Formats: sequence, structure tokens, C-alpha cells
Amino acid sequence: MSKSLKRVQAEIAALGLDLEIRKMTQPTNTAAQAADAVGAEIDQIVKSVVFLGRDSGKVVLFLTPGGRRVDLAAAGTLAGEALGKADAACIRQQTGFAIGGVSPFGHVNPIRGFMDPHLLTFPLIWAAAGTPHHLFAIDPRLLAEKTGAHVAPFTERP
Repeated sequence: MSKSLKRVQAEIAALGLDLEIRKMTQPTNTAAQAADAVGAEIDQIVKSVVFLGRDSGKVVLFLTPGGRRVDLAAAGTLAGEALGKADAACIRQQTGFAIGGVSPFGHVNPIRGFMDPHLLTFPLIWAAAGTPHHLFAIDPRLLAEKTGAHVAPFTERP
């Protein structure tokens, strides 16, 4: 079992959550593939998108519906500074995860987060569990509460 998956499992347990982490046997490299794999709508897949604050140098996490894109201007307004792309090395260093497996839980460093309110329209959403092959389902309200993510709109309209 990977260190990343163990870290996610440990935080889920520490938070008192009873979530089943599923190992996927089919590809989940994209939100569409993940949705197909779990039998969900694409927007029920949580993309954990990480940006870098241009002034502060701190990373910011945006929990984003799978079929939507982050509006960089709106996200920057929420973050209180202009945002730029965080590269793979930065994301791994700050979160402990490789791109494609970034989980809302189990980061190696504290990270400020935001969650798009569209995710709250579903009874369950699916997120990565530290690897590109492991997912878990969770009530979106519980995800916002347990991650401390501020719920606010930041995605482009489809």
C-alpha cells in the first residue's frame, strides 16, 4: 500500500469518518473516466486543483466539480492574491500527492481550501484517495466541514 493512501486512510480515521476507499480496476485518469468507473455524473467527481499564490508563494486547493474549470480571476479573488500554476514538484512537496491522486485529505502540509457550491447539489461526491487508482464517496457537506474548505463559487459556467 502506498504512503499516500495510508496517509489518507489515517486522516479519514482520525476525523472519525467511516468511508470506503475503493481501488479502481479501470482507468480513472480523467474526471469522465472516474465518473464512468463509479457510475456517477462527471460533476460528482471532485478535482483537487492546486494553484500557487504569486505573492505569498503558498498553495491553495480548489475542490472543483469534474466537468468544470476553475475561473482563475474568481479563484484569485477568493484567495486574496493572483494565482499561478503550481507545477508537479510543488504540488507533491506541499500536498504529498502526485497529480492525478491529490486527495482533499492527508496533505503533508496545511493547505487553505475552497469548494465550489455546485458540489453541494449532489448527495454523494467522489474524490481521489491519494493515488490515481483509489476513490472514496462522501457527502459534500461533510467534505466541506472536515476539510475546512470555504464554500464559494469559483468555476467557469459550462
